[in-house]
Amino acid sequence: MALAFSPDTERAFDRIVRRYPNLRAALIPTLFLADREFGYLSREAMEYVARRLELPPSWVLNTATFYTMLRKRPTGRNHIQVCVNVACYLRGADQLGDHLKKQLGIGFGEVTADGLFSLEGVQCLAACGTAPAMQVNDVYHEDMTIQKVDALIESLRLAPQTSGAATGQGGAR
Repeated sequence: MALAFSPDTERAFDRIVRRYPNLRAALIPTLFLADREFGYLSREAMEYVARRLELPPSWVLNTATFYTMLRKRPTGRNHIQVCVNVACYLRGADQLGDHLKKQLGIGFGEVTADGLFSLEGVQCLAACGTAPAMQVNDVYHEDMTIQKVDALIESLRLAPQTSGAATGQGGAR
């Protein structure tokens, strides 16, 4: 079955396209929309956006691969990003990353078998003054310690599970 936006996302797509003077200008906002709708930007999702915007698929692929905040593979329901840039590194981000890898049983770029967590090292979360920093989905966590990481992971494990885009099953994150 071919991909298609849900009715709510279709309305959002129409609002975005009407705001821009040409379809190419709407590319980045519609990629974010597709990422949220489909859980990540698969090749099929990027081709769908290209068709909808009447753009060459290569333009969409080039744009999507340039922006690291657009996901190109499935992520866990709780996508954990650990800043590994110099400010966070100097304040212990490498130990936090190693601890998370051990605790979750995955490396950077991987998803737990149950789909609950994915882990990624990122270059900057723009929280240098409150390093080390992490982001879980769209929520920042700053001044992190091993103890704070453990408490956060435990709270995420206990949180009610609902389907969502982060699992690649559609819906908002």
